[in-house]
Amino acid sequence: MPLLFLSLDNTLLDRAGAFQAWGRDFLAEIGVPAHEVDWLDSVDADGLTSAWDLADAIRARYRLRRRPIDLVEEIREGLLAHLRLDPLVAFALRIAVDAGWTPVVVTNGESRVQTDKMVRTGLAHRVAAYVVSEDVGVRKPNPRIFAIAADKVGMRLAGAWLIGDSPEVDIGGANALGIPSAWVRRGRTWPDDRFAPTMQCDGLIEAVAAVLATKTG
Repeated sequence: MPLLFLSLDNTLLDRAGAFQAWGRDFLAEIGVPAHEVDWLDSVDADGLTSAWDLADAIRARYRLRRRPIDLVEEIREGLLAHLRLDPLVAFALRIAVDAGWTPVVVTNGESRVQTDKMVRTGLAHRVAAYVVSEDVGVRKPNPRIFAIAADKVGMRLAGAWLIGDSPEVDIGGANALGIPSAWVRRGRTWPDDRFAPTMQCDGLIEAVAAVLATKTG
């Protein structure tokens, strides 16, 4: 039963799509043209910008008088409200489990936020375990977080694979750990010449199928 490490945002869940949906709703609420969602996207930087810094930028650009803490909660709750687990992703996870794989989510971020995503979308019940960086005090790409995740389910790293969308954080982590990886490219080209994923896929479903085929082909 090999381990299958999975990234959360923009791998299992479409965080980018959920953020844009929240952004369009938010802009309509404050009476700002919808094209400003491109600015929100650029500042959010695919989730790399903290909610506090994003809130400060929004308050300054649109001259809002909302308290930063209120806007931070609005951003977090709005994003969660738009996150959905694709039924095909859930089906792919079930196929992986039936094929003998043990899926474990390894994600960077705040414990409450990432755990809420897992629980409210139903993902928490579809994987063997999940590990959030804030809980364990170490972040991807540090290989230690994957060792912690393996320990959590009482398994060895031998035979493990990783599926993720971030070149540096996910694929870099797999490279540091010495395990094969599948990169979810999301329409991008591979940007790093220091290392490369074992395979590249257009989405999570294709990646799971490809990884499973390595044990049956």
